[in-house]
Amino acid sequence: MMDLVGKLPLLLCLFLVVSAVLVWLYGRFGRWPSGSEEHSLPPVEGETAIDRAIAPLLAGQADDAAGLSLVHANREALALRITAVRAAGRSLDLQYYYWKDDLTGGLLMREVIAAADRGVRVRLLLDDINAGLHDRSCIALDAHANISVRLFNPSRARTDRFRRGLEMAMRAFRATRRMHNKAFIADGRIAIMGGRNIGDAYFDADEDTNFRDLDIWMIGKAVADAGGMFDRYWNSPVVLPIGSLRTPRPKYLGRLRADLAELADRPAARLLLSDIEASGEDASPPLTPEAALHWCADVEVLADPPEKALMARRSNWIFRDLMPAMMAAKDRLRIVSPYFVPGVDGTSALTDLTDKGVRVEVLTNSLAATDVAAVHGGYARYRRRLLRGGVALFELKADHVPGDPRRIKIFGSRTASLHSKAFTVDGERGFVGSVNFDPRSVSLNTETGVLFSHRALVAEVDGIIDIEMAPDSAFALSLHRGLIRWRDAGEGGRPRTLYREPEAGRIRRLTAAVIRFLPVESQL
Repeated sequence: MMDLVGKLPLLLCLFLVVSAVLVWLYGRFGRWPSGSEEHSLPPVEGETAIDRAIAPLLAGQADDAAGLSLVHANREALALRITAVRAAGRSLDLQYYYWKDDLTGGLLMREVIAAADRGVRVRLLLDDINAGLHDRSCIALDAHANISVRLFNPSRARTDRFRRGLEMAMRAFRATRRMHNKAFIADGRIAIMGGRNIGDAYFDADEDTNFRDLDIWMIGKAVADAGGMFDRYWNSPVVLPIGSLRTPRPKYLGRLRADLAELADRPAARLLLSDIEASGEDASPPLTPEAALHWCADVEVLADPPEKALMARRSNWIFRDLMPAMMAAKDRLRIVSPYFVPGVDGTSALTDLTDKGVRVEVLTNSLAATDVAAVHGGYARYRRRLLRGGVALFELKADHVPGDPRRIKIFGSRTASLHSKAFTVDGERGFVGSVNFDPRSVSLNTETGVLFSHRALVAEVDGIIDIEMAPDSAFALSLHRGLIRWRDAGEGGRPRTLYREPEAGRIRRLTAAVIRFLPVESQL
């Protein structure tokens, strides 16, 4: 017994050394060589239907100009993606935080497989935090000769949830760093970037709550910039082919095809597609948005480097471009962020602007509307300071929202949750992307978006913000004797004032209250 006791310090040291080596190995995993280097396929004049459709729009424009259009309606956002996939004849480069195995996710996946069947090269880049939960679909797609699937910051454990959890725990600092980017690029001619992932809640097809979101549809020089961004991620050492983690299964592809064919034949799918497909025999759905196309010379496609997951290249993280743009406001700054946790520094920056006479407005989710109650707890601790500092706060309500009555019969949802990430400055400059105003976007996730200067386009964004901030859509917050009050249009147009978190249940209020006192802000 004494011998064993005498060896305990040695055994403890050995255990610590082995643990440290294992942690180091897991931490180095993302640095292992990635798949073969590949790049975007260059556009060829007149080669594909998209080439031919976009050519008249590009005629007469400068080589460095970009055509931008704002996409607000969820159903239109889905239609534009489906029609672009159907028209693609050369390439599809798709980058998402997650792609859900639900109705709209399945319908889009079916269209992508059909594009690959006719020879389109498809590159699908997903963040692993969600892809790992449906590997079967990913390895089925990767078995297709024209589809490649790669994962950002992947786990080595693919089939064992316990091992996956253990690995995540052993490399916890790296495992929390996720790719939050969203980009959809067709034939190197059309790019769609913004806040939408692929899933029912983003396209008005969810049974519980649907997101209000924004995309920017782009042609011209900005598409080449988006393609360059995609290539940097695709060829990054933080990204690995799923085929290097699990063996692609051709038999899974056959099953996936059958499952998606059955999905497309369901009444809900037929109804959804009927809104997208043209009714005329010779007509086809438009490739361009309903909103006006704005030509901009001052457009930047911004993105964190993929190496942010390795805590590298801190000098060119996206917030180093965005904060100066916001802090340059002279008259008005409007911020839309579903997850808004400004922190001490962000709160000081915003109140410094109000001290200079700038009107600062922030729209975020109410506790009832948010899909992450814990984040609301992180935000709540700064509300009083922001209000005292002159910042105008608005919280989106979770009330019923207008929609297609046919959708209600099948999908049921008439409630909303904010998911747009945008800001405008002085009515002259704007941003739409994947970036939240919170610690996770600043330090942990990789993000992307489009920064532009164009008065008419900024006015469109401001118009949407006006609607979302209106008393029938959002609560306006104020302070009365140090206590927060919520004011809205009330019922029948009668303004009302509420004295606690509106429309939120006890569990949500308790969760948010507890989070306010826990040291977890950096993870929110």
